[in-house]
Amino acid sequence: MLQIAAIAADAKGGEDLVALDVSEPLPLVDIFLLITGRNERNVAAIADEIEDQLLENGHKRIRREGRQEARWVLLDFGDLVVHVFHEQERMYYGLERLWKDCPVVPIDLPTGAPSVD
Repeated sequence: MLQIAAIAADAKGGEDLVALDVSEPLPLVDIFLLITGRNERNVAAIADEIEDQLLENGHKRIRREGRQEARWVLLDFGDLVVHVFHEQERMYYGLERLWKDCPVVPIDLPTGAPSVD
């Protein structure tokens, strides 16, 4: 699921992808995937693509929040919870700081894709 979500986010211009193993403090969730979008439209597009790809691959969405405002969209797929942030919200809420004791999970994105600077 993480790989599918990461590739979908990357395809829509998601930036600063970080996956955190939160299984120790949160027994019902394995991974938080944090993604930054440049603006509300980009945040919505990233969230929609992730949701579409995970649903297409047979994963059931449990909950979705924040899609209307598209400043912080949360997609709960059980073992994987995806947080797509507008860059201002990501800095403000600082989930990486809150979960700093959790190990980072490597994300393998396909090579050869043009990088966005």
